[in-house]
Amino acid sequence: MSRMIFVNLPVADLPRSVAFYKAIGAEQNLQFSNESGAMMVFSDTIHVMLLTHGFFSTFTPKRIVDAREASEVLLCISCDDRAAVDEITEQALAAGGREPRAAQDMGFMYSRSFEDLDGHIWEPMHMDVAAATEAMAQPQPA
Repeated sequence: MSRMIFVNLPVADLPRSVAFYKAIGAEQNLQFSNESGAMMVFSDTIHVMLLTHGFFSTFTPKRIVDAREASEVLLCISCDDRAAVDEITEQALAAGGREPRAAQDMGFMYSRSFEDLDGHIWEPMHMDVAAATEAMAQPQPA
């Protein structure tokens, strides 16, 4: 069995957050969703649990930070190509997200960034592994 990752995010408005994540390509798994949380599936190995603040608080004694005010985590998600990076970012913006920085193009890697409705930062990226390997093999300036 492949290892899986379950990202748990506190959200202020669960129905709006579910709609946002559906707009960027996630599917809701209703078997693991209720009025306190929703499982959003990006792939067989990537799942995002959207949890109301009350439910999220049952898993940690720590204060929930406002992700619009403080960085908690950067969630990087791979894409098949540069067009897919642009596509998911544009979908996020159309669904009410915000783009906190300009696209970054390093030649071998291309990424953008968007915030969801609660300010959680996602960074879709595409890396050309062959070009990255070649770039890393080049002599570095002293």
